[in-house]
Amino acid sequence: MENQNTNLVVVGSAALDDIETIAGKVENELGGSAIYFALSARFFATAGIVGVVGEDFPSSAIAILDENRVNRDGLEVAKGKTFRWSGKYHENFNDRTSIFTHLNVFKSFRPKIPDHYRNARFLFLGNIDPGLQLHVLNEASNSQFVAMDTMNFWIDGKPEMLRKVLQRVDGLLINDSEAKALTGDSNIVTASKKIHKMGPKIVIIKQGKYGAFLSQKNSETEKSKFFYAPAFPLEKIADPTGAGDSFAGGFMGFLAAAKKITWETYCQAVIAGSTIASFNVQDFGVQRLTSINKNAVSERMKAFYNLTHFSLQDN
Repeated sequence: MENQNTNLVVVGSAALDDIETIAGKVENELGGSAIYFALSARFFATAGIVGVVGEDFPSSAIAILDENRVNRDGLEVAKGKTFRWSGKYHENFNDRTSIFTHLNVFKSFRPKIPDHYRNARFLFLGNIDPGLQLHVLNEASNSQFVAMDTMNFWIDGKPEMLRKVLQRVDGLLINDSEAKALTGDSNIVTASKKIHKMGPKIVIIKQGKYGAFLSQKNSETEKSKFFYAPAFPLEKIADPTGAGDSFAGGFMGFLAAAKKITWETYCQAVIAGSTIASFNVQDFGVQRLTSINKNAVSERMKAFYNLTHFSLQDN
């Protein structure tokens, strides 16, 4: 599915998951950060994925990617088994217990960037070893906007390498516990300012069911702009797996489709990411992401606007 004009690239994992929540249980469900990202970005732009799967990766999973306009030219098939993860979520959906993690072919993953990906304007570095993230930055140095994800494992285990990556990216998307681990600050406003000093001009701190916080640093004044979006209210949640990755896909996909990027564009992209994530958690794995269309996304984004819009009146 070669596309010489791929404008958005994501580097991350492709996996097969076993997931259990109070809503049910599934096995061998398509997952992984790059998969959730690309299937979320598709509502706005076509994403090219860079990842690796094993010989056991099912043809049905390939069909899902192709049917949903995901460019998989950078998806390598290696000898061995696909990355597999199994987890059980607690009743609150925030906490989970990992049953097993089998890295398999992902253990020796070294991203290979197709030539026609190298000039993509937008690049997202999924939650992988910072050394690999740095490798990708060197391979795809023409990107105009690069954002990344990370987690406590890398924050604690490879802080120096992670700082090198942070110095070279435009945006960082992490959750509130990761922001605290990175900065030592539990206040998202002051934590975002500390992260700006590390390099990223755009910081998004996700707070799960409480919403997402956006901060932009003005390089001239050194001051920051802030925006906060609540989580979309839902009656039922089935599976929170991939919520952060689907948020990132919606956010980056919206930016990639924009004719011009302004502060308002970033704010709208946060709503786009939150909207896609709200769909994602309504079913297991990527099932909900692959069952909705652009119209459904547009309608929920309008509902998001109505949820947060109000007029100021004098009393």
